[in-house]
Amino acid sequence: MTDKSKQQELPEEVAAIRKELKAFYDTPDENGNRIGSCKCGIYAFYDYDEEPIYVGQTYEGISSRIGRHLTNQRTDAVAMNVLDPFEVAEVRVWLFQLEDFKLNDKRAFLDKAEFTVFQKLLAESELGAVLNEKPPDETELVTLPKDYKRRIIPHDIYPRRKHADVRIARRASTIANLARVISERKVQPGLRRTLVTQAQRLELLAKRRLSELAGE
Repeated sequence: MTDKSKQQELPEEVAAIRKELKAFYDTPDENGNRIGSCKCGIYAFYDYDEEPIYVGQTYEGISSRIGRHLTNQRTDAVAMNVLDPFEVAEVRVWLFQLEDFKLNDKRAFLDKAEFTVFQKLLAESELGAVLNEKPPDETELVTLPKDYKRRIIPHDIYPRRKHADVRIARRASTIANLARVISERKVQPGLRRTLVTQAQRLELLAKRRLSELAGE
């Protein structure tokens, strides 16, 4: 192996997670098409407690959009410390066949679908909140299609990533970085709400950890 190849080789854990993510993309949907080949859809990320943490939409490709969040092709959500990719344990998608729609019609429909999923995730959340800086605009609800969900962390890595102390440290670091961003820039109120949500998530996890240890 050349020095250049060694430099480009991914860390073992990162490569294993990307392999799981690719397996998810390669999963056939109910029509026999690869999930990752779908252009239009809504996606959601869940943490290690199956708590929904982020929702988004795309009309340019499910796999490419999720990949930008999770495989070092940075998005605003990651760059602004709204979303920590390390926290993402599961990915869930709702797929739509909108090839015959004009672009504006695609966007309008996906806005409705994203709002519908967003409300669904809020109802699932123990805190009644997710990390999106800007919630979807309120629209009418739509009927959602079958969803597809997969854990993307391999079994041998999962226990280490799930350990509460590791996640508490990561979460605290994310909060500190987000607070620094807020202190250095003029930001919208939504980013401050995200900071509050992150703090609540840290408190919840820390309390659970303390209860576990007290029980021991």
